[in-house]
Amino acid sequence: MAEYKVSTRYAESLMGVAEDKKNLDDTTKDVELIISALESSGELFRTMENPIVKPELKLSILTEIFKDKISSDTLEFLRFVIDKDRENLLYDIMKNFMILRDEKLGYANVNLKTAFELDDKEREELIALFNKMLNKKIKLKYSVDPEIIGGFVAAVGDTVYDASLKHQLSLLRKQFLHGSATLN
Repeated sequence: MAEYKVSTRYAESLMGVAEDKKNLDDTTKDVELIISALESSGELFRTMENPIVKPELKLSILTEIFKDKISSDTLEFLRFVIDKDRENLLYDIMKNFMILRDEKLGYANVNLKTAFELDDKEREELIALFNKMLNKKIKLKYSVDPEIIGGFVAAVGDTVYDASLKHQLSLLRKQFLHGSATLN
């Protein structure tokens, strides 16, 4: 819990710098690149989290990787994070920055799973449904999961909307087991 608060505080700090310098778009691109690098390289991720690796080496590694790819402000922020001995939270800080950015711009990230591939019209209808329900612009991350049999499961932050056939069958099974369902 404390780590979440700390990483959020640092993300807010980066957001403040980006807003003050009016370069939110550039900072967002930088953060996306850093997240991508950390996700694609387990070695880099583990190095940042490893307390045995000296901070100077971590800074040197990040500088070498990102020096010509991100803005000097973002690179300075990375230096600040390492100076404060918070590099183990770097990934969480970057993810929290993206959450703050999406909130600021009125976006909601929806992770949608369906049992089969949806066509464009069906996707647009679901986006419109969530747009109306959440009153935000929807950023859809879509995947297929045949295990849910039919319908969909959508996760928005900590909230899950389970409209899957698998879930409905599970509820019906519970009703039968407890004797509360009747057949006509």
